[in-house]
Amino acid sequence: MSQSASSEKTTLIIGGGLAGLSCAFELAEQGKSVIVLEAAPYVGGRTANWNERGMEVESGFHKFIGYYTLLPELLERAGIDLDEMLFWETSMEARHPEAEDSGEFGLDVIRAPLKTLLGALGNNSYLTPADKASLIPFFTAGFKDYLANPEKLDEIPLQQYAEDHHVTPQALERILEPLSSGIFFLPPDQYSSYAFFGLFAPGIPRLHKMRIGAFSGGMTDVMCQPLADRIEQLGGKVRTSTPVRHLIVEHNRISGVELENGERLLAENVVVATNIRRAQKLLTEHFSEVSWFKPFFELESMPHVTAQFQLPEPLLPQDRTTFGPGTQLGSFGEQSRTTFRDHAGRTSIILVDPDKLVDLPDEQVWKRTVDSLHDIGLDGVDQATDYRIIRGDENFYRLSPGNEKKRPKQVTPIPGLFLAGDYTKQPFLATMEGAVISGQRAARGILNG
Repeated sequence: MSQSASSEKTTLIIGGGLAGLSCAFELAEQGKSVIVLEAAPYVGGRTANWNERGMEVESGFHKFIGYYTLLPELLERAGIDLDEMLFWETSMEARHPEAEDSGEFGLDVIRAPLKTLLGALGNNSYLTPADKASLIPFFTAGFKDYLANPEKLDEIPLQQYAEDHHVTPQALERILEPLSSGIFFLPPDQYSSYAFFGLFAPGIPRLHKMRIGAFSGGMTDVMCQPLADRIEQLGGKVRTSTPVRHLIVEHNRISGVELENGERLLAENVVVATNIRRAQKLLTEHFSEVSWFKPFFELESMPHVTAQFQLPEPLLPQDRTTFGPGTQLGSFGEQSRTTFRDHAGRTSIILVDPDKLVDLPDEQVWKRTVDSLHDIGLDGVDQATDYRIIRGDENFYRLSPGNEKKRPKQVTPIPGLFLAGDYTKQPFLATMEGAVISGQRAARGILNG
């Protein structure tokens, strides 16, 4: 077993996703010695792309939200041009099997105010005026409770909260379902009301910045690898294909890590910035009896399943975010004009209720995907030339009622140990912005230590 003694002031960061990279960038920018250890052959974590058996895939159907603040600031400081990285969408679409027409909703109150207004007032064949009116007291009460009674709100499933506030069944299925399970997979009856309102509440003061950005390439290629490159230009190190086996704990303080190949790296600080399941495994080995960690060890993860496929022509006339309420489809979009421009047709789909899908064979998941696309009139899927089912059960914390209080803070009571990841406590929940906030808070804890 080899042992590498890094500088006594080195910080080791386990995980090269956005949380780990943002932490590393903050430290490297301050001249601190930092090494990122990523188990995969590429950086990005949950915001990554890679080649899966000959097909270029992404970790999920990801979008950049216009009201993010710290993520764009971080990227700009790293020299990444957002105008080159993103294609901005000004509208989104919802398709329901029983709706006469699809619903089209404008998103950009500054650049497309008329489309935004008409989307709210129109689409009456998709959602009646009475359905829309039933959402007003629901949202008013929800944002109020988000600020005044967050713990109580987190105990109530979204469907129950909607029913308690007399949201019509059609509004629940055609609007609230896309905005909940279309983004974070869970059906409304399993989805925390706090998590639902928490996704949108930070954007209210920045409503004028409400846009959705599609990436101009794979997220590793256009965002995470350039960030890793900048970290190395600042003097840090980013090591891929470097899985960590154990934390090294001596005298109740962290002193380094042991890699899967037996190499031991010593350091003053260690930031665990892995996915939730891996973080729990690393920490349980040493701290299973430490009361501070026990709520976190009880925080459940949830699976994710996406279907990604190529076609000889685009599935949809626009590359924009589309929802499929009433089907197995959460959110999806054509990407051949934006993220995957080397393909004539390319689509990624987040599938709803992954608990029921994650253990099924690829062929069965694909059949359900095709059937759901048929249900909303997208028969072009029959021309698909290749597909991949991308799945996992370690990347997301479960946004179900009662879990908010189990999320840990970034600074732990163990000397030298810090956490980063969007599952840690911060206001943006399971988002890219949340990952960046967590990494910056971990870095701040190190710098202030």
